[in-house]
Amino acid sequence: MGLSGCGTVKGWLAEESHELPPTELVEFTTEFTPVKLWSTDTGGGSDSDYSDIAVWLQSEMAVVVGYEGDVSAYNAATGKRLWQASLDVPVITGAGGGEGLILIGTQEGEIFALDETNGDLLWQQQLTSEVLAPPKAAKGVVVARTADGRMRGLSASDGTVLWNYQRKVPLLSLRGASAAVVADDKVIAGYANGKLVALAIQSGQVIWEKSVAVPRGRSELERLVDIDSEPVIKDGIVYAVAYHGQVAAFDLESGQKLWSRDMSSRSGLDVAESGTIYISDDADYVWALQGRDALWRQTRLLRRKLSAPVVAGNQVVVGDFEGYVHWISRDDGRFVARTNISKSAIRSKPVVKDGIVYVLANDGELTAFKVQ
Repeated sequence: MGLSGCGTVKGWLAEESHELPPTELVEFTTEFTPVKLWSTDTGGGSDSDYSDIAVWLQSEMAVVVGYEGDVSAYNAATGKRLWQASLDVPVITGAGGGEGLILIGTQEGEIFALDETNGDLLWQQQLTSEVLAPPKAAKGVVVARTADGRMRGLSASDGTVLWNYQRKVPLLSLRGASAAVVADDKVIAGYANGKLVALAIQSGQVIWEKSVAVPRGRSELERLVDIDSEPVIKDGIVYAVAYHGQVAAFDLESGQKLWSRDMSSRSGLDVAESGTIYISDDADYVWALQGRDALWRQTRLLRRKLSAPVVAGNQVVVGDFEGYVHWISRDDGRFVARTNISKSAIRSKPVVKDGIVYVLANDGELTAFKVQ
């Protein structure tokens, strides 16, 4: 776990000397063999404890940015590289995009907007602090989050700053920021104080603000309540989970809290069409919830530093710190398949589109599997 603010602590909690080691993988009856469609070494690997370089899917492309600013676009179906751009800047979060743009935020606080068709640089804009979450674009506006608690709306055409929203960053916070999610005319984002905020994308005006977690405890460590993972929106409901807080569901339009349950997660969650929620918590248990009620809990990946799960057909898929990909049955949480794609950690949430699940390891190895 990386922490930032007035104090910084690097490393994940399970790596501290007083913590128990990760659990060994258990044997199980394999129910199918994952079908690998293609894989490629995108380059730019890093051993950073807090980097989260996720793959971005846009216009039939899979886009990956390396830690030194090398951006590569691949045909999402075949893995063939379509174009590459070298920005020569330090990056600690994945690419974003929208509006015909591929968007890269840097550790030096810059936003680069590339043409999605060929990777040509269209514009760049300097912001006030490092960019810790992928920028998103919709309705002519690019939304960018920075480490100093600001969220800005930029013109998608030239990068001009249109609006600015800022929240005070706590004395100590997790090293990262919840990526903004765009839904119609709204931008939804979580903050390090446990708040979930909905802004108007055109103006930055606050539509609603709700608490997913309330800081408690005597020490700053105990009071960490970051919403560090990306909220998920499904059928007009916003789902979010906080560190040392809750998993909760909110009405997208009004912000009304529909339900909540105590839960702590930095990795994040996914939501099926049925409304079932799947979460990797901070002990690395994988949960299935229907509302606040637990359906099952998979406990045999304890302390393996799991990615957020993603729904892939009849399974949920998670990655771990040794580069293993685990397929878990949505019915009862049993293991049904496992494969190893890298010797490096898988920290970013896998992505599913058009019957393919894309998994990116921390060393830049990108693998596409057929959804079973």
